[in-house]
Order: sequence, then structure tokens, then C-alpha cells
Amino acid sequence: MNEEQQIRDTLQTYFDSMYESSADKVNGAFHASARITGYIEGELHEMTRDEFAGFVASQQPSPQATGETLRAEVVSIDIAGDTAIAMVRDDYLGLTFLDSISLLRADGRWQIYNKLFHVEGPAG
Repeated sequence: MNEEQQIRDTLQTYFDSMYESSADKVNGAFHASARITGYIEGELHEMTRDEFAGFVASQQPSPQATGETLRAEVVSIDIAGDTAIAMVRDDYLGLTFLDSISLLRADGRWQIYNKLFHVEGPAG
């Protein structure tokens, strides 16, 4: 499997984590030291991987369980050695997010090290 496909697989695990409200999948996609940061309604939100995993798991019932359609797309991926930047867009909790995702290859696999999110507006 090539590097880009490995990164796409990690990003899919991230998308699936939110769709399924799965802390295990958050932990599978994100590095243990990852940070998740961005603004919602002008307020800065900052989370560790474990805080984000707990937040994702708390969204019950999950979007999957309520029959929502998963809307997630990889906009771009740029790879430089053992690092990469991906731009992704997804709908979550009624909002459309554009995320800047920094990844690194650690322990032989691609992991999300940083997620900066921007709310584009209501999902739709």
C-alpha cells in the first residue's frame, strides 16, 4: 500500500470515529500527543486526544445509529517524508468543518498529530 493510501486509511478511521461515536477509533487515528484546536462561535476550543475521544464517545446515539449519512471528503494531501498535511471537510453535529490535519509516521504507521478545525457553517 502506498503512502497516500495509508494516510487516507488513517483519515477514514478519523471520519468513522465521529460517525460511530468511537473513542477506540479516535485513539487509532490520533497520536497520543495530538491536539485538536479551533473556534466554534468565536470561542477557542482545545483538546487532547483523550479529551477528544471522550467527547466523540459521548455523542449518543451516534450519527450512524440515527441513520445520518456520512459526509466526509479528503480535499488534499501533501506528503513530505515522514510528515503530511491533509485538508478534509466533514459534517458533524450539524456543522460543516474544514480541518487542517497534520500527520506523521510514528511506530510504522501514519497518525494524526494535530487537527485545526474551522467551522464553515451549518451542515447541508
